Amino acid sequence: MRDEAHSRRAAKRLPGFVLAVPAWLWLTVFFVVPFLQIAWFSLGEKPGMFGTHSNAVMSLDRYAEAFSPTFFTIFRATLWMSVLGTIACLLIALPAAYFMAMKVPAHRRGLLVALVMVPYWTSFLIRTIGWKVILSSEGALAGFLTDVGLVADPHDLLNTRGAVLLGLIYNYLPLMILPMYVAFDRVDSALGEASKDLGADRLRTFFQVTLPLARPGIIAGIILVFIPMMGDYVTPAVLGGAKGTMVGSLIASQFLTAQNWALGSAMAVVLILLTMLIVVIAIALMWCVGWLLHRRSKLVIGTVPPPDTRPHTQEVVTA
Repeated sequence: MRDEAHSRRAAKRLPGFVLAVPAWLWLTVFFVVPFLQIAWFSLGEKPGMFGTHSNAVMSLDRYAEAFSPTFFTIFRATLWMSVLGTIACLLIALPAAYFMAMKVPAHRRGLLVALVMVPYWTSFLIRTIGWKVILSSEGALAGFLTDVGLVADPHDLLNTRGAVLLGLIYNYLPLMILPMYVAFDRVDSALGEASKDLGADRLRTFFQVTLPLARPGIIAGIILVFIPMMGDYVTPAVLGGAKGTMVGSLIASQFLTAQNWALGSAMAVVLILLTMLIVVIAIALMWCVGWLLHRRSKLVIGTVPPPDTRPHTQEVVTA
C-alpha cells in the first residue's frame, strides 16, 4: 500500500509533457522520419535503367515532373472519390453512432462496438478481395442485379469507380463510427431533457443541442476517414482496375513498377501537402460557419433598449 501511494504521489509530481513522450516518439519514428526520408529521395534522380534512386545530383526536377496534367487529373478524381466516400461514411455513421450511444442500453453497447471493430481488425487486403468476389460477374450479387434488371451486364460492377467507392466506404466506415460514438456517449442526457422541457421537439433538440456537443467527434471522424482515403492504393488496385486509378496507385506504380523512387517520392510529398492544405481549408470553413451560427444564436442578458427605440404608446382621451 505504501509503495502504491508513493508511486501515485511521484506520478502527480511529473510534468504534464512527460505523459505525451511515448506519443511523440511514435509520431517521430513512424511519421516524421519516413516523411523526411521521402522528402530526401524526392530531391534525387533515377540513376539509369536498373537503379532506383540516387542523391548524387540534388535538384527539384522531380517536382516539375510530378506537377503534370496526368497527376492532377488523377488527383481531381481521387479528391472527388474521397469527398464522396467521406460524406457517405458520415451519413451512415451518424445515425448508427447516435443509436449505439443514445438508444441502446449501456450493458449492450460493448457488443455493438465489438461488432463494428471485428471486421476492421480483419486484414485490409482480405476485406477488399472479399468485395472483389462479391462484385465479380460470377458472384451472387451480379446475378441478382442482372435478374431484376438493375444491371444490364454483370461485368459492369467490378473494375469501376463505383466499386472503388463502395470498397472505400466499407473499409473506412469504422473510423467514422467510433469517434462519433464516443462523442455522443459523452453528451449529458440531462441537456436533452432540459431542451424538451423548454419546448423543443426531438428534431430541434438533436440539431441544436446534441449535434453541436458531438461536433469534435464528427470532425475527428471526417479527418480519420478523408486522409487515408486520399492515399489508399489497395482498394483501387483490387476493385478499380484501370478505370479506378487513384493517386496512391500512381505513386505505388512509380516505386514498384517504374522503379523511380525519386519521382514517386516527389508525388508523395505533393499529395501530402495538398491533402494537408485541403484539411486546413475545410477546418477553417467549418470554424467560420460554427462561429457565425454561434454568434447568430447568442443570447445577451441584461440589455435595455435605448429610450428612443422603445415603442411609443398613444394615449386615448375619452370625453
